[in-house]
Amino acid sequence: MATPFSTWHEDHVHFARLLDLLESQVILFDRGEQPNYSLMATIIHYMRNFGDRVHHPREDIAYARLVERDPGMEIVVSRLQQEHRVIAMVGQTLVDRLNEAESDMISSRAALESAAAMYLVYYRNHLSTEERHVMPRAAQLLTPADWEAVDEAVPAGADPLFGDDVQQRFLILRAQIDSEARALASQDLATN
Repeated sequence: MATPFSTWHEDHVHFARLLDLLESQVILFDRGEQPNYSLMATIIHYMRNFGDRVHHPREDIAYARLVERDPGMEIVVSRLQQEHRVIAMVGQTLVDRLNEAESDMISSRAALESAAAMYLVYYRNHLSTEERHVMPRAAQLLTPADWEAVDEAVPAGADPLFGDDVQQRFLILRAQIDSEARALASQDLATN
């Protein structure tokens, strides 16, 4: 059975994969190609609905418990909590720009690229800070009761993209992720 700590890290791995996929779509702009706006919107929908509404509230509980155990973590934790709010706001801006693009509304390509770049930078920095500075301390200091509180922060529910029962909305995205994972595994086998 997965622990709240391992779930926290696994979510980060999944988010990083999605951010890579999102960035690969943004890069198409530089090549003069049109990205798959629907795929980008699906990624952001997942990140906002699972990340912002399930993952981040669990982190907030872990952060609070961590600061109780190590008050020196307060500055880092405060900044990460602020980043949760910024990521949510930038995510909404990106959703708005993607909705315009999908609707063929007149929209600035630069505005869409800028929103995507800001989202990518904030989210990647956020994940990196958590993985390098917060999670090691949490692993050291949080008690089983703390982890139980983290686990209870948001009612248990299956991950709609990476869980066993993928929601209809995410089937194409999951197929693409699985396809890329198989391609990477084949490349690894070929180079070894």
